[in-house]
Amino acid sequence: MNIRPISDLRNKYGEVEKDVRESGPVFLTKNGYGSMVVMSMEQFEHINGSVEDALDAADKQAATTTQRYTHDEVFSSIRKGLSYGRDARAL
Repeated sequence: MNIRPISDLRNKYGEVEKDVRESGPVFLTKNGYGSMVVMSMEQFEHINGSVEDALDAADKQAATTTQRYTHDEVFSSIRKGLSYGRDARAL
């Protein structure tokens, strides 16, 4: 993880840009606390595209059925999946 002070964005922009291109997102801090993340357009589009694709797929699936889930059902299923993943990694 690449962490730099936010002043580097102003004072060493070229270095920050190079770090982003070569190593991925750069996490900027202000007064010792996380402030923002800088990433390339390609990295952003990759992340955002994945989310958009998943939402598009969900919309298409929802249009083909009348079955709906409650908030509790959805988050319970997610929690089970996360718990299962944690248990599998412990093995």
